[in-house]
Amino acid sequence: MPVFKKIMGSDERDEKMDLLWVHLDREATTPLYEQLYLHVKKEITSGRIDHGTKLPSKRKLAEFLKVSQNTVESTYNQLVAEGYVEVLPRKGFFVQAYEQLDYAPVSSQHTTTSVADSPPIRFNFHPTHIDTRYFPFDKWRKYVRQVVDQSNQQLLLLGHASGDQPFRQEIANYLYHSRGVQCTWEQVVIGAGMETLVQQLFLLFGKKSVYGIEDPGYQLMRKLLRHHPHEFYPFTVDEEGVDVQALTQSPVNIMYTTPSHHFPYGAVLSVNRRQQLLKWAEEKNDRFIIEDDYDSEFRYSGKTIPSLQSMDKHHKVIYVGSFSKSLIPSARLSYMVLPQTLIERYNNLFSFHHSTVSRIDQHVLTLFMQAGDFEKHVNRMRKLYRRKRDIVLQAMKPYENQLSIIGERSGLHIVVVIKNGMSEEELVQAANDVQVKVYPLSHYTIEQQVSQHPRIVLGFASIPEEQLEEAVTTVLHAWKYMK
Repeated sequence: MPVFKKIMGSDERDEKMDLLWVHLDREATTPLYEQLYLHVKKEITSGRIDHGTKLPSKRKLAEFLKVSQNTVESTYNQLVAEGYVEVLPRKGFFVQAYEQLDYAPVSSQHTTTSVADSPPIRFNFHPTHIDTRYFPFDKWRKYVRQVVDQSNQQLLLLGHASGDQPFRQEIANYLYHSRGVQCTWEQVVIGAGMETLVQQLFLLFGKKSVYGIEDPGYQLMRKLLRHHPHEFYPFTVDEEGVDVQALTQSPVNIMYTTPSHHFPYGAVLSVNRRQQLLKWAEEKNDRFIIEDDYDSEFRYSGKTIPSLQSMDKHHKVIYVGSFSKSLIPSARLSYMVLPQTLIERYNNLFSFHHSTVSRIDQHVLTLFMQAGDFEKHVNRMRKLYRRKRDIVLQAMKPYENQLSIIGERSGLHIVVVIKNGMSEEELVQAANDVQVKVYPLSHYTIEQQVSQHPRIVLGFASIPEEQLEEAVTTVLHAWKYMK
């Protein structure tokens, strides 16, 4: 019988840090409060201090570090001002919940330079960034002019809470032809970003629901669950996807998964486990699956993986997707497809809501999709990202005995297993020393997994094609693969 680790959200506020060790160089010209501020900030942004954690009291930390309370107070005030920490009256200082904050590497050497003196980043291997240089501005501008017209005055008014029908219909058509999703336009709900839709699902399922998530996995879901808060359990992922057998022996009733392209490993949930997962959901009325079809547009080899929703015969799968990777991250255009069994409950609960997405943006994208320009753009970007992936793989090929690659068949990133004897922290710092930003696997995990070699999540989409080989060779040189 597996042992499960129950995890609660940050609002319980029962986790606290009694001590916070940091080496303060009292001979340095950098003030003690700035040294302490830089250390705590790095601990937060690296994930070593998770959001929701209560920091030591000013008095206790001052006594422990042998500094004045004014020093600690100056540190905390700066962290509060920058949004890393929040103050709860009569409770203390808590690490603030933040969304998708970039990983800031923790240096093994204690710096005495200010943040302003940090060198600029030349290459950022962020796994979720895209290449914006190829956005079809001319065509998009044409459709904006068509929509932003006096004849469309009604678009200035509030629309349907779930989004306008033409947009929802176009999404339903697209999902059927591209992913095999079976739905009507009435089942499609539009939302401003995945976080908006997921929080609506939290309200729909109520506070007593228990969630399951993949570990490692997509950060946003973990942060939302902790922030609200909800009880949740992490489940490990292997080459066949999430561990469904462990799920069946847990108290979870809502499972969040990326079955067609796991983040970050790129694993595809096997047919056997898909059937097991659907069977698990069918066994109880309150069980549902949230299928995040992450990076589904960007598969470079093999057949397109069908959606889990297309296999669902008992209305248990909630399909969620977004235009952030395929088109415009800043437009916050996301959607979910609700099972027929949840539509009435959803409409009753959110009857007083208004759509969180601009009606103008909805209609511009509708025209863009109807004209076939969205499909053309995705095909173009798929070819571009495939070329970029090939550049990365080719640059690493001479060192295939000293490193291995996971998840290269699809998506905008790979996971590199480093076998040169360096630790994860050393790899991140070595890259940072040559102005390259990389992201360790531990940034996306809840329970630290034991592995023989450290793993780095390397996103290649946003780095210009003509600079990508240089970017890869720069970081390989920093990792002592190249002389």
